[in-house]
Amino acid sequence: MTSLAPYAAHDDQSRGRRFPEPKPAYRSEYQRDRDRIVHSTAFRRLVYKTQVFVNHEGDLYRTRLTHSLEVAQIARTIARALNLNEVLSEAICLAHDLGHTPFGHAGQDALNECMRDFGGFEHNLQSLRVVDTLEERYADFDGLNLSFECREGILKHCSHNNALQLGELGERFINRRQPGLEAQLANFADEIAYNNHDVEDGIRAGLISAEQLLEVPLFLEYHAQVLAKYPALAGRRLVYEIVRRMINRLVTDLIDSSAARLGASGVMSIAEVRAHPGPLIGFGDSTRELNLALKTFLREYLYKHYKVRRMTSKARRVVRELFDAFIDDPGLMPDEHRAACTRMELLQGPAGRARSAADYIAGMTDRYAILEHRRLFDPSERT
Repeated sequence: MTSLAPYAAHDDQSRGRRFPEPKPAYRSEYQRDRDRIVHSTAFRRLVYKTQVFVNHEGDLYRTRLTHSLEVAQIARTIARALNLNEVLSEAICLAHDLGHTPFGHAGQDALNECMRDFGGFEHNLQSLRVVDTLEERYADFDGLNLSFECREGILKHCSHNNALQLGELGERFINRRQPGLEAQLANFADEIAYNNHDVEDGIRAGLISAEQLLEVPLFLEYHAQVLAKYPALAGRRLVYEIVRRMINRLVTDLIDSSAARLGASGVMSIAEVRAHPGPLIGFGDSTRELNLALKTFLREYLYKHYKVRRMTSKARRVVRELFDAFIDDPGLMPDEHRAACTRMELLQGPAGRARSAADYIAGMTDRYAILEHRRLFDPSERT
């Protein structure tokens, strides 16, 4: 196996864990991170949390779990090509959505509105909260006690006010420094995966069509290329052949452009990466424009489609009504969540009460949130 580049994250140079532990005997530190993430309760719940489509709408649409696996696969390819830490990249990608609410971004936006007077809700910060605090698996500490580098990668975005409360993990947002390269590439792997797979899912759902997508230059280019090679190809196979070429184009450009940028930068350590004026992982100019055009199309024609808007409207209502009910009467929550609410309210007052309700709702799967809503508001539903 090719040795890691000097600017990659090396296990023996890790900034460590919040609670010191003996080194693993047969795994690297980042393998331990990855394995703890895969065995976590929050990771299993991702199988019933969605991207764009609510879970009960069909079995073949992406969920947060399948998306996380696809992101990790892309990230591993990029990391290996750039001689970065493949295992750390994989761990970050597998954990990046652990704090996502039910109902995708609609649920997140609704919960953020509910928490406006109590510090807001950021799903990246919630993912960190899951691995630092909410997972209950180990006798010696709360959370999963992941390495600094993995936690750094999970926290993709963070407001200034929240960064002030995160100690060394928040310093890069305050001082405008860069994360490690494995964290940088995970962001792009995430974007490549969800844009292209939303194309596939959107067509499968009948919300967008291949004909509409011909106005997207990236799709048009590979549509022509595939039909030139397979003139009779149609339907799902045609779409899949186009999408896989689009992904390959974006991944290949990201690797080539990032390698050139790294070479030109002269960085020779992860410390120099963090001190660099800007990110070193990224697309070339022309591919960045192609990717932006794809994102713009999806925003206008898929995410704003009236059927998606109907779903997001219902999702927002479910989240808001659950939150209001639990804030008004924490006794409506199951025993362990009610106990957590009592503890947090004693420590933080109303903000603690609100945060505990947000924790409970954010941890729900789509179908569990729908069921809880029925239990609370439908008199005919058993509690």
